[in-house]
Amino acid sequence: MHPMLNIAVRAARNAGQVIVKGFANPDNTEARQKGQNDFVTNVDLDAENAIVNTIRKSYPEHTIIGEECGELTGSNPDYQWIVDPLDGTANFVKGIPHFAVSIALRVKGRTEQAVVYDPIRDELFTASRGAGAQLNGYRIRTGKAKDLNNTVLATGFPFKQKHQADAYLAMFKDMFIQCSDIRRAGAASLDLVYVAAGRVDGYWELGLKPWDFAAGSLIAREAGAIVTDFVGGHNYERNGNIVCANPKVLKTMLSTIREHLPESLAS
Repeated sequence: MHPMLNIAVRAARNAGQVIVKGFANPDNTEARQKGQNDFVTNVDLDAENAIVNTIRKSYPEHTIIGEECGELTGSNPDYQWIVDPLDGTANFVKGIPHFAVSIALRVKGRTEQAVVYDPIRDELFTASRGAGAQLNGYRIRTGKAKDLNNTVLATGFPFKQKHQADAYLAMFKDMFIQCSDIRRAGAASLDLVYVAAGRVDGYWELGLKPWDFAAGSLIAREAGAIVTDFVGGHNYERNGNIVCANPKVLKTMLSTIREHLPESLAS
């Protein structure tokens, strides 16, 4: 395992211990609203501190960008850790055991290492660029579906961009008619790695932030998936509109999305 991936795994497991302890003691969880339909808990903050401390112990000169802490600038800007300490906070608060720790390392703007850790199931998804993707040390590959027929897709509702509801629901309806079923589980990082592991055949969502997809997108790509924006380009890192699937399923998903794509989501 690459030394920096090893540190990412250590950081994710340390955060996972904080999260599992918090999940087992819900009376000690304090949640506050930080934006419209957006919450943060003391567990998010404690988990992020565990990650920051673990990374800084080995790489004090690196920059860390976290969902809660913002940007902690280091002396070497070429190395950026992109961190979501608790992806799926709403599930956590409601007692739904589906959430993850997401950590990615970018070197000179390119994602090189990635970890998504589900502490409840003790499932560790990892990838190093060019070296494939693993689940608990075993190689994973995306599914082999040739179109949407008989597929199970994953998605996320645009709860922070409800003004896009009409366009999104039109996409959802068209996608639903063509596939077998759709899941909406509430953690983007896990949706992406579930595509990587072949558990779902494709995934789309709009309005994500970099820490939502930085790790999961590398793991998916290393497992054979393609990750694009809604028009098949690479602007998802900027606009947060993401589609992920194997090449053949992705082509069908993009053509379906394109039928209902307003100009506001096309750039």
